[in-house]
Amino acid sequence: MASLDTRIVERDSLFLMADLVFAAGEPDARVKIRNLSAGGMMVEGDLRVKRGARVAVELRNIGPVAGVVVWVRSPRYGIAFEEEIDPKHARSPVFGGEREAPVYARAAVGAPRHDGWNGRLRRV
Repeated sequence: MASLDTRIVERDSLFLMADLVFAAGEPDARVKIRNLSAGGMMVEGDLRVKRGARVAVELRNIGPVAGVVVWVRSPRYGIAFEEEIDPKHARSPVFGGEREAPVYARAAVGAPRHDGWNGRLRRV
């Protein structure tokens, strides 16, 4: 994507946390993903990154994605992916297969009323 004008590429603005792994020497870091497209992303984090650094980022519902840092404006920087992804997968909710809320998180719609209460509040 280096030869393309990437400002016309559709992006999803979002806020996700991700793990960033560096290929050479720098410590791994937890970063905030600010926007995501098929070819790259803008991340924010408190670390010193150099342009050209090879990285891999663990995106939820997608897995590890390799890329290169293409611009740096601390604390934000841009990463171009080596292969395109479908950014909509990273946006889809993560759940363990159960579509209903657990019993303790459901509203008590059918709960019995208190015996002496008529359902109205009185003004004090």
